[in-house]
Amino acid sequence: MNNRFWPELSYTEGKETYNTIHLWTQIIGKVKLATLPWINHSWHVTLTVTPSGLTTGVLPFNGKYFQINIDFLKHQLQISTNLNEERNYDLRSLSVADCYNNLFSCLKSFDIDIKIYPIANELADPIPFPKDIQHRTYIPEIAQALHMALLNTNNIFTEFRSEFIGKSSPVHFFWGGFDLAVSRFSGRAAPLHPGGVPNLPDWVAQEAYSHEVYSCGFWPGGDSLPYAAYYSYIYPEPKGFPTAPVKPQAAFYHNDLKEFILPYKDVQKAAAPAEVLLEFLHSTYNAAAGLANWDKASFKKQYPK
Repeated sequence: MNNRFWPELSYTEGKETYNTIHLWTQIIGKVKLATLPWINHSWHVTLTVTPSGLTTGVLPFNGKYFQINIDFLKHQLQISTNLNEERNYDLRSLSVADCYNNLFSCLKSFDIDIKIYPIANELADPIPFPKDIQHRTYIPEIAQALHMALLNTNNIFTEFRSEFIGKSSPVHFFWGGFDLAVSRFSGRAAPLHPGGVPNLPDWVAQEAYSHEVYSCGFWPGGDSLPYAAYYSYIYPEPKGFPTAPVKPQAAFYHNDLKEFILPYKDVQKAAAPAEVLLEFLHSTYNAAAGLANWDKASFKKQYPK
């Protein structure tokens, strides 16, 4: 996969569109939270990347099944059920308040009565969803570029995940942090996480980090890192991890985030982006698992390709 298929991403140009999409995903993610049984590490609430955007997947309600999609090709919020009920809303004119009100009005018309806590998680001082008319920016070209980056990353993360036969998460999109991630576990219990994530109960973070975990992900950027990037970290962090030699050369340890960072642009501009990203994933995992004394040999895939 060469860089012809990897779009440029600008956090400066995309910030307002990203913020709006982030809040839309929080709303539909909370619908998943309200309908599905708890799965370890909050894996049940995540969204899945599709050829057209992001989806909740199938959700149950009183014998009926429904699904919510954000479609970046048709630029629609889509709600459908197994009874052939369907409703679509144009993303180009959709504020966060519109998304919330239209979605729950639609679900109610489908006899799906669900309530969510209408405050965004993991964000400081959020506006309640029903009142948020501020976030309404949606530039189709920016959304489509982000979607293509997610598709490429999802593909490579899936390959990386396939190499590990221990406990591993799916490749999934966390709407709290607005990142695509995949995690590997050693199987050993971890120290109690301190929590402290804005607008997130401490017990959620503590359950998420109940066991030793190496995670890697992709993020389109934020105030703490104003550009799209890949990240990698381990919890708990072993001594020596921040100074571990990792590849490629563009990767570095971010002292505030406590993560290794590889700017997206260094992958996007490479002659072989997939190889560069896999080098980063392999390098950071080997450093993390080696320093933490994981039994790497027992987790390595043994069966043929």
